[in-house]
Amino acid sequence: MNVAVCVKRVPATDTRIRIAPDGRSLDLQGVEFVLNPYDEFAVEEGLRLREKAGSGEVVVLTLGPTEAQKELRTCLAMGADRAVLLKDDALAARDGFAIASILAGALKGVSFDLLLFGKQAVDSDGAQVGGMTATLLGLPCIGEVVKVEVLEGKRLRAEREVEGGREVVEATLPCALTAQKGLNEPRYASLKGIMAAKKKPIEEPPLTQVEPRLVVLEMTLPPPRPPGRIVGKGAAAVPELIRLLREEAKVL
Repeated sequence: MNVAVCVKRVPATDTRIRIAPDGRSLDLQGVEFVLNPYDEFAVEEGLRLREKAGSGEVVVLTLGPTEAQKELRTCLAMGADRAVLLKDDALAARDGFAIASILAGALKGVSFDLLLFGKQAVDSDGAQVGGMTATLLGLPCIGEVVKVEVLEGKRLRAEREVEGGREVVEATLPCALTAQKGLNEPRYASLKGIMAAKKKPIEEPPLTQVEPRLVVLEMTLPPPRPPGRIVGKGAAAVPELIRLLREEAKVL
């Protein structure tokens, strides 16, 4: 079982975001970066499927600056066999289509049975790149998967959560999946894995330039929330509360 996993370097979720002076990008000075949490589920699932098959390889790819080697080595320490860095210092200016196009171009040179993504990156929350990349490669894509089973005859069965239950989908390999929380419990890298990851080379193939179709014109922080008000105590406050919800908040 050969698995390719696309991952992304993102700011840690507890980072306080600041807008850069240009008003169109984020100020990344002092920001801590980590492996996108949803991508951890994708990497773990790829490792489990390879281990269950008893053969094959897991290759991880990312588009980003030189510093993204840290997140790739995290994947290698977990057990991935190879890592590919599509070096790009202009990632912040690229939209989902441009990113998907670059990944699709790189993946055409990779042999895989299954292509995995996290369901979304926690920085932009676009949830677009997985489906776009699969479409550009001509692959079926199952989104937000919480269970995966490889069947005989190059087929795969996946479960995805929908409102009120789960949807069961089958596809023919090769195909693409996007991983949702609950798919598995990502492993911690062992000391042996961390030491081995330091020695594994990271490939850096040439980058295909793709112009974005969307451009950010302005970024603004949400307005501050107004201070709370105490309208009374106990049951006597209910009429006034209902009036405020109806006339001011307009939620009733």
